[in-house]
Amino acid sequence: MDRKALSLPILISLVVGNMIGTGIYVLPASLAEYGTISLLSWIYTSIGAIFLALTFGSLNKRFPKTGGPYVYCKEAYGHMAGFIIAYTYWISNMVSIAGIAVASVGYLGFITPILNANTPAYNQYVALGCELGIVWLFALVNIIGIHTAGVVQLFLTIIKITPLIIVSLIGLGSLHVANLTQFTTGHESTFTAISSAAALTFWAFIGLESATIPAENTKGSRDIYKATVFGTLATCFIYVFSSFVIMGMIPVSELKSSQFPFAQAGTMLFGSYAAILIALCAFISGLGALNVCTLIQGQIVFAAARDHLFPHIFAKLSRHDVPVAGQILSVSLVSLFLILSIEPTLLKQFNNIALLAALLTLVTYFATTLSELKFIIQSGTFTIKSIFSGSMLIALLAAVYSIWMISSFETSIISVGVILILLCIPVYFLVIRKYAEADNRN
Repeated sequence: MDRKALSLPILISLVVGNMIGTGIYVLPASLAEYGTISLLSWIYTSIGAIFLALTFGSLNKRFPKTGGPYVYCKEAYGHMAGFIIAYTYWISNMVSIAGIAVASVGYLGFITPILNANTPAYNQYVALGCELGIVWLFALVNIIGIHTAGVVQLFLTIIKITPLIIVSLIGLGSLHVANLTQFTTGHESTFTAISSAAALTFWAFIGLESATIPAENTKGSRDIYKATVFGTLATCFIYVFSSFVIMGMIPVSELKSSQFPFAQAGTMLFGSYAAILIALCAFISGLGALNVCTLIQGQIVFAAARDHLFPHIFAKLSRHDVPVAGQILSVSLVSLFLILSIEPTLLKQFNNIALLAALLTLVTYFATTLSELKFIIQSGTFTIKSIFSGSMLIALLAAVYSIWMISSFETSIISVGVILILLCIPVYFLVIRKYAEADNRN
């Protein structure tokens, strides 16, 4: 594989670009349901994300191979665990692509009523057609080559963070303290409100491991570590700061019914034309995250197929180092999911998809933190003193954070996630294990 394909700036753009997708542009409206106490959810989620980023950076130094979480879990717990994590991570990534496509097209509704779910002119089938179109467009971009996808990502990341920073900085002058005093909007406890809001905010942190996935297309683990940690830190700051400003500008009662919170803030600050520009940037932001997720979905299938845990056809690379078969299969499944999950209300469809993707990703992250703990315990230098080492503490905190986040999901979402994960176990025993054994004999 081409180890020069992805430089440090491109790797950072993969991390920032995957996390800062449509989430930050849409979530202020979803979080307003819980009140401004949801700002604490951003902070807690940011801290947990940093622990996870440090854990992923450490694991990549141990195993600098393409595949990220799949590789770490396979090395720690064997082929069956590796297959389950590869499958779970692959599914979560495809669900994320669907969620990003829905939210991206939703922001175009600020420009045209036919895509605005809050107007009578809204047509869910036109919206579906647009979603399918951008999903297949970025599959084509990634099939052209991983370096091309990386350069496109760097460009899209610069575009996506610019309006967030501008609106947040200038919006500081339009804050109203009264808008920040409505801490809760329901009768649930403070802990319940924070936990429920955190389940949604975590959607915006999916992708912090992005730099570890195409590891063999980079210059090495040092670049990957820097991109993972610094990219996560920068994203955390942007999330907390911009959400604080938006909630200070727009009353919670108004914000929770807004489909375009940042565009609305842009209208307040600069007028309607600026708001249209922000809506376009939000759409482009979604495209950037979709581009990274599309890159990842092919790489994870490739990594598992190379280890005989997926059919061998998915391990074949094109002359541009792209696993074309994996990309085509993945984007076809994403298209099917978009068709099956279509809803008359865009925000409802987005929330359902976002929560399912976040849950499946959290399961992957939790398994990854357990892998790091096992490697630390089994290392030749493990002593009582090392139990209290920084790496052990970080991995433990990341694991505890993952468990807390998983427990914050509603039973219905957890049930769907459990069913999806359990479905892969008979597939492993009935198909994959026999296939792998036959392939190894040959």
